[in-house]
Amino acid sequence: MMVLDGASVHYGLARVLSDVSIEASENEIIAIVGRNGAGKSTTLKAMMGLLPLSKGKRLFQQRDITRLSVEQISRLGVGFVPDTRRIFPNLTVHENLRMGTLAYKPGYWTIQRVLEIFPRLGERIGFGGDQLSGGEQQMLSIARALLGNPTILLLDEPTEGLAPKIVDELIEIFLQVHRLGTGLVLVEQNLKVPMRLANRQYVLDHGAVAWSGTSKELDAQREHVESIITTGVSNEN
Repeated sequence: MMVLDGASVHYGLARVLSDVSIEASENEIIAIVGRNGAGKSTTLKAMMGLLPLSKGKRLFQQRDITRLSVEQISRLGVGFVPDTRRIFPNLTVHENLRMGTLAYKPGYWTIQRVLEIFPRLGERIGFGGDQLSGGEQQMLSIARALLGNPTILLLDEPTEGLAPKIVDELIEIFLQVHRLGTGLVLVEQNLKVPMRLANRQYVLDHGAVAWSGTSKELDAQREHVESIITTGVSNEN
């Protein structure tokens, strides 16, 4: 459904992604894992069209979308939750959610339904974005993205810095969202959350895919994969 094919990205003269290929089908949850600076967020932004490709291409449902704008990619059915959350601090929870409906297309997700899976937002519906906790802001960012009824949702470090209880809540919500037909690609720094969610994992190091495989394969090679994440010892699959 969503593919990066041999993608390279440059910041000026510096190459930050090198021949990265990522494939996510609609019936999977995909995780992109790696330490800080490995290229995870850059990969997600490249998938979304937020960064231009200097080499390779991006595909959505077998269509070449390499030259499409972020808005065009979003309207095709690709949702994005940035690591900075990017909620509007001077708007209420309800107003933030209404912003998510501006790119609305017919589908399962409505404001009422996102409030059913995020009841805490319902309790704070009139609160300003800057009055929410970090976990509540993350829920609001995810809920807003769902209101575009995406076919696939890209999540950049959705559990970073959150309390374990909130992380557990989000994991259950991600599973529910996936069961309702939305593909998920999430970026995480370690394997804890991906091993509970993902069907397949991509481990990045120095802007390249250093390992990829199913969660079952990862479990069998856990020590090796964790060594890549922590020290970058190998670029071999």
